[in-house]
Amino acid sequence: MQPQISRFRLSLAALLAFAALPLFAQTFGEVTGHISDPSGAAVPNAKVSLTNVATNAVRTASSTDSGDYTFPAVAPGIYNIRVEQAAFKTVGSNNVQVQVQQTLRLDFTLEVGQVNESVQVMASAQMLQTENSSLGTVIENKGVTELPLNGRNYLGLVALAANTNTLSAGSGQAGSRQGGDRASQSISTGGNRIMFDYFTLDGVSNTDPDFSTYVVLPSIDAIQEFKVQMGVYPAEFGHQSTQVNVVTKSGGNAYHGALFEFVRNDVFDAVPYAFTATHPVKSPFKWNDYGFELDGPVYIPKIFNGRNRLFFMANDEWKTQRQNSQGTYSVPTASMFNGDFSALGTTIYDPDTGANGATKTPFPNNQIPSNRIDPISKKFL
Repeated sequence: MQPQISRFRLSLAALLAFAALPLFAQTFGEVTGHISDPSGAAVPNAKVSLTNVATNAVRTASSTDSGDYTFPAVAPGIYNIRVEQAAFKTVGSNNVQVQVQQTLRLDFTLEVGQVNESVQVMASAQMLQTENSSLGTVIENKGVTELPLNGRNYLGLVALAANTNTLSAGSGQAGSRQGGDRASQSISTGGNRIMFDYFTLDGVSNTDPDFSTYVVLPSIDAIQEFKVQMGVYPAEFGHQSTQVNVVTKSGGNAYHGALFEFVRNDVFDAVPYAFTATHPVKSPFKWNDYGFELDGPVYIPKIFNGRNRLFFMANDEWKTQRQNSQGTYSVPTASMFNGDFSALGTTIYDPDTGANGATKTPFPNNQIPSNRIDPISKKFL
C-alpha cells in the first residue's frame, strides 16, 4: 500500500507543479503604489504582502528606495494587502478587486506607532486609470450570470462596453458550415471592422483565423469575468484591433456550485396568429439547456487536502432542441394546371404579342390554350 501512496503523492506533486504555471499575460493584472510617511517622504524597505482571499496564496514585496512597490502578473480576484515597517503602524486594505488586465494603484501613508497596531484603509476605485493607456470595459461575473441572455452566449453583453456596436452585419463567411452560430457574431469597437476581433480564453488564443470568430464558447457559469479592450494594448497583445479577453473561474478554499436547466416548450406558448383562413396549430418546440458548475479545493478523504494548495473548476453544459414548423402556401388549382386562370383576378397576357412596342393581347377569359403549354411543363405539373 505504501508504494501506491508514494506514487500518488509523486503524481500529485507533478500536478501541483503544473498548476503553479502562470497563465498567459493577457489575463493578468498588476498592483502597484507608493508608500510614504506622514510628512510625505518615501518609506523604503517596507514589507508589502498581497493575499488572495479565495486561496490564501501570499506574495510579498519590498518598497524601493523611492517608496514604490509592484506586484506584476496578478491573477484576477479579490485580495487583501498589508504594509509593515518598523516604527510604523501596520496598514492594510481588504477585499481589493483586481480585474482582467487592470493596473490597480494603491498608495499608503504609514502612521508612527508600533507594528502590532494596525490601520485599515478603505480602498477606493480610481476614476481615471493613469498607470497605462489601455482602454477597455470589464463585465463581471454578476453581470454575466444575472443579465438576461437568449441562448446563454456571453458575447451578447459586449455592447455594455463603451463605443461598442453589435448591430453591424454578420461576417457571413462561415454561414452554417463549420461556423454555426459563430457566423452571426458581429462585434465592432471604436469604428473598427467586424473582422478585426481577437478572442482569448484564460490567456490562450481562442480565435478562428478563417472566420475571425471564437473557437470555444465557454458556459457563462464558468466565466469569472471578461474584458472588451479597444485601444493602445500592452505588448503581449499582438493581434487585431478589438480584444475580447475571457477568464474562467479557478476555484478557491470554499466550494461553489450551480445546477441549472433552462426550458422552453410549446406547452407554454400561445397559438400563433394566422394570416390565412386555415389556422395552424402550435408547432412542436422543445428546448432544454442544462448543466452544472463546481469549484473548490481538491479533497480526497484521508489522502489529500488541497485547501490553500490545489483547486479545481469543473463545468459542462448540454443543449437539446427539438422542433418542426408548418408553412401555409397557395398552390394552383386543377383548372390552372390546364391553363384556365379565369378564377384569377389578374389578367394573363399572351407573351408572343406586344413586339416593337405594341400593346400585349390578353388571353380570352384568362384561359391559355392547351397547345401553348409546353409538353415538358405538363409532365412536371
